[in-house]
Amino acid sequence: MITKNDIISSFNPNAPGLPGRLFGLPFDEDHAELIILPVPWEVTVSYNAGTAEGPAAILNASNQVDLFLKDIPGAWQMGMYMLPISENLLEENYKSRDLAFKYISWLEQNDQGWISDDLKVIPRAVDEVCEKLNIYVKSQALMYLRQGKMVGLVGGDHSTPLGLIRAVTETFGSFGILQVDAHADLRQAYEDFRYSHASIMYNAMQLEQVSKLVQVGVRDYCEEEVGYINNSNGRVVPFFDSDIKAALYQGDNWASICHRIVQELPEKVYLSLDIDGLNPTLCPNTGTPVPGGLEFDQVIYLIKLLVQAKKVIIGFDINEVAPGDDDWDANVGARLLYNIGSLMGASQGRLKFIGNL
Repeated sequence: MITKNDIISSFNPNAPGLPGRLFGLPFDEDHAELIILPVPWEVTVSYNAGTAEGPAAILNASNQVDLFLKDIPGAWQMGMYMLPISENLLEENYKSRDLAFKYISWLEQNDQGWISDDLKVIPRAVDEVCEKLNIYVKSQALMYLRQGKMVGLVGGDHSTPLGLIRAVTETFGSFGILQVDAHADLRQAYEDFRYSHASIMYNAMQLEQVSKLVQVGVRDYCEEEVGYINNSNGRVVPFFDSDIKAALYQGDNWASICHRIVQELPEKVYLSLDIDGLNPTLCPNTGTPVPGGLEFDQVIYLIKLLVQAKKVIIGFDINEVAPGDDDWDANVGARLLYNIGSLMGASQGRLKFIGNL
C-alpha cells in the first residue's frame, strides 16, 4: 500500500506539477488533508455571469502556482485535493439559471405590476433547487469532516457555501465568521430568491452556532442591511472599506487595524472570501465589481495574523471568481486558495507557521 510518505518522497516540488491536479500536487482524496469542494453554481447571479466557471478556471491556473511559502515550510506536503467538478451539477446550474434569469428580467422590465402564473412559481422553484444544492454540499462536507479532513469550498457565486457552513456547525459547535467582501450579503432575500448570493450571510446568521460575523472591506450595501447590523446587538461587526481607508489616510496602519479585526473573533473561525472584496484590478471579471477594496497582500496578512493569534480556521470558501477572457482572475483566485489552505493547515497544527508579524 502506498503511503503519504511514499508520495512525498517521490514528488519534486521544484519541477512542473502533475497536469489536471490542484497545484500539480500528487495527492488523491485519501492522502490529502485538505479537500476542496468545487461548486459551479450561479443560479441567482444578478449582474454579470461567469462564476460557475470559477472552479475549473482556478484548477487550470493552479498548476502555475509555485509551492514554496517562506512562512510555512513544506506547505505542499500537507496535501490539497479538489474533487472532480460535477457535470450534473453544472447542467442543473445552467437550467436553473435560465429560469431565474427569466424572472429577474421580468423584475427589471415590468412597470405594470402584473405577473403571469408561470412567473409566479419561479422564486419558489429556484429556492427549492438551491436548497437541494445546500443539502448536497453539506453531505459532501460532513463525509470528509468526519474522516478528520479539512474542507474548503470554491464557487460559484457566494450563495454556494451555506451547506458547508451548516456542516461546520455540526462538527465544531460555536464559531465566528470572518467575511472579506465588497457586499454585506445580509438581505433576507434578493429579487425574491431566499438563497440569493446577496443573502448568504443573512442565511448563515440564522444558525445559532454562528456567534459573530466580522465583515471586512464592505463598501456596497443597502439600508436594510445597515438596519440588520445596527440591530444585531454586536453580533455583526463591520469594518467598512471607507472606515478602513479613512483610518489609513489619517495615519493608522494595516497591522493595527488587523489586530482590531482579529480581536473581534472567537477562537474558531470560518473564513468566507468573496473575491470582489479585493481591489477590482485583481478581479475585473467578477460578477459585481466595486471600486475600492483590499490588496492581495492585505488579505493574506490579515489571515496570517489570525493564525499567529492562535485562532483556528475550521473551514473556508472562495467565491465569485469569473475567468473572463484571460486567466488573471483565476490566477489570483488560485494563489488565494493555496495561501488560505496552507494557513488553515497551520492554524490546526498540521503545518508550522514561522512568520513574525
